[in-house]
Amino acid sequence: MRARAGDLIKAAIDRALAGALLVLLSPVFLAVAIAIRVEDGGPVLFRQLRAGRGGRPFAVLKFRSMIVDADRRGLGLNVARGDDRITRVGHVLRSWSLDELPQLVNVVRGEMSVVGPRPGLMEQADRYDPFQRRRLEVRPGLTGWAQVNGRNALTWEERIVLDVWYVENRSPRLDLAIIRRTPGVIVRREGLFGDGGANVDLGGSTDAKLHDR
Repeated sequence: MRARAGDLIKAAIDRALAGALLVLLSPVFLAVAIAIRVEDGGPVLFRQLRAGRGGRPFAVLKFRSMIVDADRRGLGLNVARGDDRITRVGHVLRSWSLDELPQLVNVVRGEMSVVGPRPGLMEQADRYDPFQRRRLEVRPGLTGWAQVNGRNALTWEERIVLDVWYVENRSPRLDLAIIRRTPGVIVRREGLFGDGGANVDLGGSTDAKLHDR
């Protein structure tokens, strides 16, 4: 019962914080949207089906940072450092993780949390073993324990261990610590790319391993 009450309180705080940030950052959203449309006339947002709490599917939102139909060209789902499919605007968005900002809408909808494991693809979640499935016990987050402890430089196994540790030890104090550390990670661009300078997330930059796009 206490855990359930804590989850409800966290969800309410998440939505209030995300709503406030959407209002505060609305000029940034507008500027990014205009820049994306001016560059190539393509859609502003990128949508991809991800696994939410309990493995339920939802469409994660990101600002589009690559050319239209990028998955049909070049390396397909793989994205290399300096990939020529990344647009000029996209390079800036990815460098500063601005492409993730639309996920504030996912938080307001109750599909995501401010803090939690990054959402994986549905086909990945279907193959999780019992230990890996523990990361689905909470809503996926904009940032998380793995993101402030290595990000894409982590192996899949390392990320899973950190995600499950978060699930087992989550608390308001831990969430606040993660939120405080996130800006520094972004500014220093820590773990932006994985081993070999490659990632596989066509829509964004902070969850770029092959196993957790």
